[in-house]
Amino acid sequence: MNLSSSLIQFRELLKKVGSGTHTSKHLTRSEAATATRLMLEQEATPAQIGAFMIAHRIKRPTVEELAGMLDAYDQLGGKIPALDSATQYPVTVFGVPYDARSRTAPVFPITLLLLASVGVPVIFHGGDSMPTKYGIPFVEIWEALGVNYRSLSLSGSQQLLAKTGIGFYYLPQHFPQAQKLVPYREEIGKRPPLATIELLWSPYGGEANLISGFVHPPTEDRFRETFTLRNMKQLITVKGLEGSCDLARNRTAIIGITQPEKDFQRRHLHPQHYGFAGQDVILESLTQLTTQLKTIIAGKPGELMSAAIWNGGIYLWLCGVCPDLETGLTQAEELITTGIVADKLKQLTV
Repeated sequence: MNLSSSLIQFRELLKKVGSGTHTSKHLTRSEAATATRLMLEQEATPAQIGAFMIAHRIKRPTVEELAGMLDAYDQLGGKIPALDSATQYPVTVFGVPYDARSRTAPVFPITLLLLASVGVPVIFHGGDSMPTKYGIPFVEIWEALGVNYRSLSLSGSQQLLAKTGIGFYYLPQHFPQAQKLVPYREEIGKRPPLATIELLWSPYGGEANLISGFVHPPTEDRFRETFTLRNMKQLITVKGLEGSCDLARNRTAIIGITQPEKDFQRRHLHPQHYGFAGQDVILESLTQLTTQLKTIIAGKPGELMSAAIWNGGIYLWLCGVCPDLETGLTQAEELITTGIVADKLKQLTV
């Protein structure tokens, strides 16, 4: 059997990362970009792709490899076009796990509505229910709130971003090559390194500030080093619930701020110091979550209200809307209780 040049090329890259503890080697940035491109374009065989994913997960990707994988995503993935005119605040892209949350109730949609309400353009990205967690995807949460993001083209997403301040990048619609690799996650039973890329990738065609969730400290270190290598503008890392960008109420919020030509800043925010300590709400069903979110949007007391204000206040401060966290918390509560957040949702559902 004669193998094509692409299969031979990929086989050599696979041999480098999959040769075992003592003999495997790291890929260069360009090699990692090539391997990712060959997977995305299905020029590697299914056996090769699955083997590469599990071998690379066991080896753990280096910063150079992460940068190369992101290069391939930039090359092949469609992006929401840059806004035609300048905005008061930079576009902020949130990177959260595509397999979503399965244990704790998210208030992330409220955070997006809050930021958009004060002029911070925000983009989030993801797909449908996905291995390995099979959490409730955000596209379904927004549909339950009356917003349909599935059918928008990239230009349509840009128009919605310009009009409402919130844009969504829907993987099956906007990056079908990456969507075709999703079944491998179920077949290998583990998140592949591509799941890490999704936290760091910006599907926006212009400059953007990036906020990425993480669980383990080594992941955050790699994020920061990759950020520096790729000359990105601003990276904020948060140790969020289940790796998301939602900050817990039952533990200290750990936030890292990386900016070009500035010293790295580490922030430890203790909910009890601001009167927001409490238990994080359990995620039981989409129906219950929708009711909880609608209660917040209506400005009524509920289980998730404190979490919504805590997160909203932090992000209003981090995005430069408020000079300090105390002001951010006050403004977040006002935006919710005075109906401004509800008005923003109405704008999205029209």
